Amino acid sequence: MALQAFFKDYFPLIEAEMRACLPLPADALRVYYGMLHYHMGWSDEQFAPAHIKAGKRMRPMLCLLTCQAAGGVAQRALPAAAAIELLHNFSLIHDDIEDNSPTRRGRATVWTLWGVPQAINAGDGLFAIAHQALERLTQAGVEAARVLQVQVMFNRTCLELTHGQHLDIGFETRQSVTVAEYMTMIANKTAALIGASAAIGALVGDSERVDDYADFGRQLGLAFQIQDDILGIWGDEALTGKSASSDLATRKKTLPVLYGLERSERLRIVYAAPEMNVEAAVALLSEAGAREYAQAEAERHHSLALEALDRSGAGGEAGATLRELVASLLGRVA
Repeated sequence: MALQAFFKDYFPLIEAEMRACLPLPADALRVYYGMLHYHMGWSDEQFAPAHIKAGKRMRPMLCLLTCQAAGGVAQRALPAAAAIELLHNFSLIHDDIEDNSPTRRGRATVWTLWGVPQAINAGDGLFAIAHQALERLTQAGVEAARVLQVQVMFNRTCLELTHGQHLDIGFETRQSVTVAEYMTMIANKTAALIGASAAIGALVGDSERVDDYADFGRQLGLAFQIQDDILGIWGDEALTGKSASSDLATRKKTLPVLYGLERSERLRIVYAAPEMNVEAAVALLSEAGAREYAQAEAERHHSLALEALDRSGAGGEAGATLRELVASLLGRVA
């Protein structure tokens, strides 16, 4: 598969680019950078070297692929790809604090080990380092005017991420959230960065269809999040690594849940009860057609993503690999 070959070739290059932005000094700042290495999966909690699976690096891979599909050289986009992944991980450090999550990827979160103040500061540092990573684009041969365009798009995306997180946090204490409000939230929290990943790669690749690549990424991000919502309720734990019905157990407001709550009084009663009856909730969601609705929405955004990719003119092996990436992301077992 072309996608597997691309990941095999570029995954180490992305890791090397990020590591170049995150040295591990032996001085008074060793713990500061050690926390970041730990979060990235490069060290254990004593800062000894480790190789912990820390995500698929889908966003930076998307950036490199769109650069190449637009006619550019993927290696030139490596600083941007690294910046995107570092920004994503900044958001995860802060999300873990805001969600009071003790674990991520099977390990204790940064705030759990080193406390909230240090974790906030470490996240802030990673945010700044992500911006510094973009400065390396000039060293990779990208002209200054193009780098400025990338920085403008990157900064706009940073703000969109915080918009999405603001809405998501607010939903936790609200009794009623509409499907439309939820879609606005995930458009900012999830789809914005995936859209920027595709668009920034196209920018570095000197594409004239950057808006189409951005639309492709945003639609892909919406489809990806909705598919994740489905897996959070009906996923196969052995295949996804995520506990089946975990979103229900924590009363998470996801698309299937909100669709069901809008249509079932009995589900609203179950969801408001002091003790969550997960089995009853799943049955009522099924009765309301929530899974079918969510799957149809995922497929709709999937189709819109492919239409935008066709408009972008993405061609050659990289274009075919992008389509393979779309199929792999949205073909996860539910």
